[in-house]
Amino acid sequence: MEAELTVNNRPRVGFLFALVCTTFSLSMFMMSMNTFMYEGDVPFDGDEVLDYEEFRGLGGPIELDHHKHSDVNEDVAKELSKKVRVLCWVMTAPKNLDKKATAVKKTWGKRCNKVIFFSSVTNDSFPTVGLKVSEGREHLTGKTIQAFKYCYQHYRNQFDWFLKADDDTYIIVENLRYFLSHHSPNSLVFFGHKFTPLIKQGYFSGGAGYVLSRASLEKFMVDGGANPFICRQDGGAEDAEIGRCMMKLGITAGESLDVFGKETFHPFVPIAHLEGHHPDWFYKYSAHKPRKGLGCCSDYSISFHYMSPSDMYLMDYLLYHLKPYGLVPQPGKVEHFKSDT
Repeated sequence: MEAELTVNNRPRVGFLFALVCTTFSLSMFMMSMNTFMYEGDVPFDGDEVLDYEEFRGLGGPIELDHHKHSDVNEDVAKELSKKVRVLCWVMTAPKNLDKKATAVKKTWGKRCNKVIFFSSVTNDSFPTVGLKVSEGREHLTGKTIQAFKYCYQHYRNQFDWFLKADDDTYIIVENLRYFLSHHSPNSLVFFGHKFTPLIKQGYFSGGAGYVLSRASLEKFMVDGGANPFICRQDGGAEDAEIGRCMMKLGITAGESLDVFGKETFHPFVPIAHLEGHHPDWFYKYSAHKPRKGLGCCSDYSISFHYMSPSDMYLMDYLLYHLKPYGLVPQPGKVEHFKSDT
């Protein structure tokens, strides 16, 4: 009987043995696959460093003002915004609205007394003001003149200063107002990062942004804006052509260095100025010898250029949200700019 049971159980034992072997084999296979996938997903091992550059620009707009800081006193900035009224206008294009222009709108643009986005096409929902000028670098001069013309026709008596910026320019508006508070909007002057070739008195980098006084805007529009013998109406290099126009009109290219000789308007991203990564032409064109390290940039810098949307959201976070505990600025204790008022 025992022998019969043993014989009858042989198929069952064989089946169980085969099942165990199969299960073990599958487990080993899955473990090896898991190890392979895990190693493939890990972007670094040991001394390797994750390169975050690949993530820049992949995210959508970031909401930064979902809370207010109860420990920040904004009285000085708010008072200055009443005394120094700045209209900011931003040159953009239809393809840039979703990311670049949106980043400006959600970060520094909202701190201007008024911000206007100019494009080749009117967009009522964003909104943008459409200019009767085609897209393309060869038409930047025409777009700039038409944008300033629009500002003059609609807002010349409502603001003191008129800032032109690109949709990859980041402006620290509070510092702009602080700098402009040392100058009169009734003076024939404009400011920016000064280049010296081509124009005797110099001209300003278009990407770093430049700002016209109310008196300069009026002089520009009344005497030169529609006069091709004084101001080129389109074509050429926009920043140089506007600079040439200003010089012919007797509008001074002012200085924007702080009292320590540091620049405030910057044609590149912050790290480029800190590390001194500048193209050769920048050293030849700049009115003041570029420095690197902390000497590159004023503590009250006004602008940076070539800022991606991610750069703008990061800059906004660092400036307006991240705080080192116990370090409290004291506005007015040290003057950082010379006054002509």
